[in-house]
Amino acid sequence: MHMDDLAAQLATGVDSHFERLVLAYQDRLYAFALRLSANPQDAEEIAQDAFVRAYHALKRYEAERIRTMALKPWLYQIALNVFRNRARTRRLALVSLDSLGDGAGMEPEDDEGDRPEPITERAERERELVAQVAALPERYRLAVLLRYVGELDYAEIAAVLGQPVGTVKSNVHRGVQRLRLAMAEQRIVAG
Repeated sequence: MHMDDLAAQLATGVDSHFERLVLAYQDRLYAFALRLSANPQDAEEIAQDAFVRAYHALKRYEAERIRTMALKPWLYQIALNVFRNRARTRRLALVSLDSLGDGAGMEPEDDEGDRPEPITERAERERELVAQVAALPERYRLAVLLRYVGELDYAEIAAVLGQPVGTVKSNVHRGVQRLRLAMAEQRIVAG
């Protein structure tokens, strides 16, 4: 379902259509929260809290405001705020070595072509990618995670982070550059 359609449906009745919003975003919001918190239980709580806050906010909004909302960046912004609030009070680690999982979409291109890799070698490269993402400064890490894990476009990321689109593009680009460089250096050291 297209998100504009979902926003229009929510505008006609939050209670009757909110479950569709949850179903459309629960997996992506959980994955994003997991990459931020590095803990499955915390990620689940962050995602749940984000949906609870979204529900209560939508119940207060006028129908026209809901109809014209950009739901995707709005939800990610809520999840990021929930994470930051929890991190302030509980000092959660932003990312740990095992939290990013498969790193899909973020892995630098393999210079050696599409040769098959042994499973253990691929797992090691993924762990290294996770470590390199964790080492990025927050401005790059958040931009990269929102782009490649959250699958938000640059305008949506700008809305979530409250930054100009140009800044977001620059931070994503610089973050990916740093990852590629770090991964190349790791291959030289390991090779």
